[in-house]
Amino acid sequence: MTQSRFDQPRPNSRFLLLSIRAEDEAADNEYEAVRQFGSLEKSQLHRIRLTHEPLGDITLDDWSGIILGGGPYNVTDPAEAKSATQLRAETEIQALLAEVVPRDFPFLGCCYGIGTLGTYIGAEMDRTHSEPVGGTTIQMTDEGRADPLMEGLPAAFDAFVGHKEAISALPPHAVRLAYSAACPVQAFRVGNNVYATQFHPELDLPGMLIRIAAYKNHGYFAPEAADTLRDTVRRFDIAYPSRILRQFVKRYG
Repeated sequence: MTQSRFDQPRPNSRFLLLSIRAEDEAADNEYEAVRQFGSLEKSQLHRIRLTHEPLGDITLDDWSGIILGGGPYNVTDPAEAKSATQLRAETEIQALLAEVVPRDFPFLGCCYGIGTLGTYIGAEMDRTHSEPVGGTTIQMTDEGRADPLMEGLPAAFDAFVGHKEAISALPPHAVRLAYSAACPVQAFRVGNNVYATQFHPELDLPGMLIRIAAYKNHGYFAPEAADTLRDTVRRFDIAYPSRILRQFVKRYG
């Protein structure tokens, strides 16, 4: 589906991508996927790799919206198991959310983003509803079907997932937008403009193949199963998740 020029972000739009991927190939693919699916020029998408540098001072008024990508961090890991880099990144992200959420500033957290936003708002985070690396069917709630960010998505669609932790229960003020058979919260919204997804809206088949190679020794699957997993993910039709990125940029850009 080709966007018309009317659907392109304004030339002065600037989005901030926060990355927690230390692996260059996976991090670069994430950046290019967000840029491509959002129809953003390089000048319109600035990336901060929190694995490589501190977040620094962020002035929300400088940005049209913020996107937090996924990666190998888990908010439910015990503090003693987290690296100094992860502890620093989590502290910085929570401080940023303390500005984003009260202001209802446009924010989209992808995979790891659901853990960080969920933690901030007091959701129940645990390892009960993990999903293996691969594809799954996402089901929209009634609220999801009515949400402007989910415009154009069918009631059910395929998406790529792979996570060790998930939200078991949302607080009353959060709106559940989507779920899957194994995971009760696949997307939610706080306020009108703060979103998070457990599945990956930025991930297509080429990107998934890159991540299988990058993370085969991170405990998501047995390393020797990588070839079989590559064959399995090719069976899924990942046609719709990227529309969420398109709608996010269109709505706030």
